[in-house]
Amino acid sequence: MATQLLLGNESLAQGAIDAGLSGAYAYPGTPSTEITAYVLRSHQAAMGDISCAWTANEKTALEAALGMSYGGKRAMASMKHVGLNVAADPFINSAISGSHGGLIINVADDPSMHSSQNEQDSRVYLDLAMMPCLEPADQQEAYHAPAIAFALSERYRIPVMIRLTTRLCHSRATITTGAMQKRNAFSLPDDPKRFILLPALARKSYAKLLDRQLDFTRESETSPFTTYCEGTDLSTGIIACGTAYHYVREIVGENCPHPILKIGQYPLPLSLIERMMSECDRVLVFEDGYPYVEGKLRGVPLRSSPIIHGRLSGHLPRTGELNPDHVASAFGLEMPSLHEVSTIPAPRPPALCPGCPHGDTCRALNAVLKSDDAIGKLFSDIGCYTLSAMPPYESVDTCVEMGASITMAKGASQAGLHPSVALIGDSTFTHSGMTGLLDCVNENANVTVVIVDNLTIAMTGGQKSSANNRLADICAGLGVDPAHIRIITPLPNKHDENVEVIRQEIAFEGPSVVIAVRECIQTARRSRSKGGAS
Repeated sequence: MATQLLLGNESLAQGAIDAGLSGAYAYPGTPSTEITAYVLRSHQAAMGDISCAWTANEKTALEAALGMSYGGKRAMASMKHVGLNVAADPFINSAISGSHGGLIINVADDPSMHSSQNEQDSRVYLDLAMMPCLEPADQQEAYHAPAIAFALSERYRIPVMIRLTTRLCHSRATITTGAMQKRNAFSLPDDPKRFILLPALARKSYAKLLDRQLDFTRESETSPFTTYCEGTDLSTGIIACGTAYHYVREIVGENCPHPILKIGQYPLPLSLIERMMSECDRVLVFEDGYPYVEGKLRGVPLRSSPIIHGRLSGHLPRTGELNPDHVASAFGLEMPSLHEVSTIPAPRPPALCPGCPHGDTCRALNAVLKSDDAIGKLFSDIGCYTLSAMPPYESVDTCVEMGASITMAKGASQAGLHPSVALIGDSTFTHSGMTGLLDCVNENANVTVVIVDNLTIAMTGGQKSSANNRLADICAGLGVDPAHIRIITPLPNKHDENVEVIRQEIAFEGPSVVIAVRECIQTARRSRSKGGAS
């Protein structure tokens, strides 16, 4: 046994390695990125004992993990909450096909939208897929979660989700690690037809999934992540999910007179919930994210006894992260103010780095799209370049989700907008922009797509992009006329030249692509530092 100081993400990754992991796949996305980054840095990955890769998107990551599981090995796919939307098809269907080797799906939710466009709660997907889920409360539980999840997965031949939230992902604590398990040997499923989801076969597999729901519930009720603490004061019962449990303990202490049900595994532990509901006059529900548990307890029509309080009742804020102040307020306690006279400077809003190639690209786009006679719009995407929506650039007109820039620009063009320009990064383009460009080609849409290629996935730490040095070939392969695939270098001394190229491609009636290629200023700086050190 050893002690390490690790992030929650790193604790989970180390736990998976120690639990016999053979395959780890992910598309980087804050707050989940460090899980796969940690595995990539591991001795096991360097020796080739673990296949670990950044994939084109979350869907391909989960499908690769499912394939590894088909071969009998333990695998995991990692993503943030909005990435689960991209992977929803294999996520829901893999619950019906089932798994062979242990398969876990790590999903990091982002309450308060620290680095996301929504604060979606991934537990909602459990109602669609009907698969089990673990929700660790701290870093030590995050370490143990993969071993428990792999065992559960192999016991029932079902993928298992592990739900994390930003506060656990990105906070450190000391954990105690255990011995490393032996990795599974290669094997094939003894009933391979369940992986063929033709309707006649899928209906049988779906029926088996439904039959296992009671087993999953019993597993939740006996899970080491689920505990029921007795209490003498039954006027209030407390339900706390995941990290919320420690917030509650911080406020009520270890000698709380009220019963506390800690929930760390789903489906909900119904017998333990029923016990609390039958004993207590009021139940306070603490959960980070949506009022997922609270909504189920309140019922339709609304339950009158016991009274259910939480986010839906107004006793806790409806949005944002849970914290100890919120817990204290729900109990009617006042917390001492820690920052009545704050000496902490106000946070500076995020901005493009000085010298960022995206800045020079946006200046060229502004020169075309913001001239006096222009009525064009710039449809943007998810990436560093989204920051050009703010001063001093104020270039971007929309940013909705991964890949939406190209298809929104296409639809707006067909509605009569010209110029209609899409701004997308190299990694986002291969993640979910290629199909939109194919639509533009098939419909001969009058759209100009500007791909900002900084040769890395910069926003999440500098991972390798899936299409380095191949973007022009991909666009040509999708059917864009090679004469209208233009490459520019976003530098101040190339400004006039770049403006002219953009003008020419906007003037072309049909789909055109401008690829702005220059290395991210941060990765370039790191590369120079490594070169100097050597």
